Amino acid sequence: MALPFDKELDVRGAKCPVPVVKARQAVNELQVGQVLRVLATDPGSVNDFKGWAQVAKNIELVAQETETMDGQTVYVHYVKRMA
Repeated sequence: MALPFDKELDVRGAKCPVPVVKARQAVNELQVGQVLRVLATDPGSVNDFKGWAQVAKNIELVAQETETMDGQTVYVHYVKRMA
């Protein structure tokens, strides 16, 4: 169930903490209210994004889901810029 998003960041193959670091940079390029969809293959990214959402004041973790793409499990994170 894909949610609407404004920009996509593909960090498949990157290990912790790269997905969150790249996502943080990408969120700064969004307008307030826009959503970034992040594709990651690192299972640790699920908790990394939850942790980031708890400490960051300018984002909301809208949803997380798992998809299979090209035979790989992909962790999909939806991050909304709030400020």
